[in-house]
Amino acid sequence: MTAAADVHPAPPTDNHAGRILVLDFGSQYTRLIARRVREAGVYSEIRSCDIGDDALAAFGPRGIVLSGGPESVTDGGGLPIPEAVFTAGVPVLGICYGMQAMAARFGGVVESSDAREFGMAELRARGHSDLLRGIEDRTGPGGEGLLDVWMSHGDRVTALPDGFRTIASSPNAPIAGIAHPARRLYGLQFHPEVTHTRQGTAILERFVNGICGCPPVRTPANIVAETVAAIRERVGEEGRVLLALSGGVDSSVAAALLHRAIGDRVTGIFVDNGLLRRGEGDQVMETLARGQGVRVRRIDAGSRFLAALRGIEDPERKRNAIGNLFIEIFEEEAERAGRASFLAQGTIYPDVIESARADTGKAAVIKSHHNVGGLPERMRLTLVEPLRELFKDEVRAVGVELGLPRALVFRHPFPGPGLAVRVLGEVREDRLERLRAADAIFLEELRRAGWYDRVAQAFAVFLPVRSVGVMGDQRRHEPVVVLRAVETGDFMTARAARLPWELLETVSTRIVNEVPGVSRVGVDVTSKPPATIEWE
Repeated sequence: MTAAADVHPAPPTDNHAGRILVLDFGSQYTRLIARRVREAGVYSEIRSCDIGDDALAAFGPRGIVLSGGPESVTDGGGLPIPEAVFTAGVPVLGICYGMQAMAARFGGVVESSDAREFGMAELRARGHSDLLRGIEDRTGPGGEGLLDVWMSHGDRVTALPDGFRTIASSPNAPIAGIAHPARRLYGLQFHPEVTHTRQGTAILERFVNGICGCPPVRTPANIVAETVAAIRERVGEEGRVLLALSGGVDSSVAAALLHRAIGDRVTGIFVDNGLLRRGEGDQVMETLARGQGVRVRRIDAGSRFLAALRGIEDPERKRNAIGNLFIEIFEEEAERAGRASFLAQGTIYPDVIESARADTGKAAVIKSHHNVGGLPERMRLTLVEPLRELFKDEVRAVGVELGLPRALVFRHPFPGPGLAVRVLGEVREDRLERLRAADAIFLEELRRAGWYDRVAQAFAVFLPVRSVGVMGDQRRHEPVVVLRAVETGDFMTARAARLPWELLETVSTRIVNEVPGVSRVGVDVTSKPPATIEWE
């Protein structure tokens, strides 16, 4: 065992000591709630709104948040709140639909409103409640606290249940916040989890840290210590690990954690699948092998992946084909290595959620991730996923804590299936080459203009459609490339980056002139939601 693995620090602080359970009723913002709770230094998980009593008790929450959702409780409809939520003896916060369902459960009246609220609203805090006391954006003429909040609802509570009182109101929603102080039940018609609600973070911190009494112990240092201890416990004193490396942020942070935990008993396997960006394979080897001291073996498998993808156009079939071949290759390498019995991956929490592998049946499968939805049922290697509980921003914070280079930690994300999901339709080598060239030009010009670090993710997409163009008096009928750049802090929601027109014009001109076989360049300005960041 190496010196790195022999160093056993003091037992880490339990990052799960205070747990907040987020029950999903189908809101597009549910994941934001969980992330905001994490930002308050408290562990959270998303589960289905129909969670069983035993599962709820086993989770052991210190508080429960009920998300919004598209359902309506009017006319006796909607999704019910499990009774165990109210018998658990912990504080409960209902948001939007969660508030309406709570009010209806205790005998209040919820009705459809002609004056619906979608967007910003000014809210008045009332009654000096434990949840909102002292939290305000400004004061009104009578000294009342006022908040700028984000509303998104058609139904509203029109009559309070017994024991509840109003703690907030807006012109269109006289009952915009409710509380039953004795039972520690709270409801908000607005969405504190979105950034548009300026004091949303303060409100959720008040609920999580104050009312629920959860200490803010979930720090990057504590996450590192706890994860290292968990890796050692899972792998044991003699276990050896093969690490699936892509060179991206997630697998690089996983590599650093594993190396700190078990030293040279981890071997990185970098599968060059032929689906990488220009020059990326060499960059991966240099960054991981030299920068982190991790042993890395490079497997050139581009021809195998292209053969596996031949004739496939459906994006889900692409991801599954790539995932199956990845695991097949790792199992081959495990047999060559002889003693490895664990496979480590950089799976993160959004991967699990988007693949609908979390315990919530209310989120539809958005896309399968090759390291989640693409795994074959029978594997000869035991999985180790040190980042499985982390959101992307938490992964980056852990990377900084581990001392990884900033250029690596804040590098734009790259999908596990690589360019296979940026070449729409069948993946062919000629299409990959055009996309690599166009993508390289786009990123080069972003860096030159100082925009690379101002956007969260940027890339080019190859469309298998042909557009008429003219060059040198010659008619061209060739494919199209689309540019995509987004701004986001959590990758759960995003908006298209407002790139300067001059920059876009420069990129377009260079691509059409320098990349043979591209006739036209477009720009994707769609937000997430309704779109995803990647096209497939």
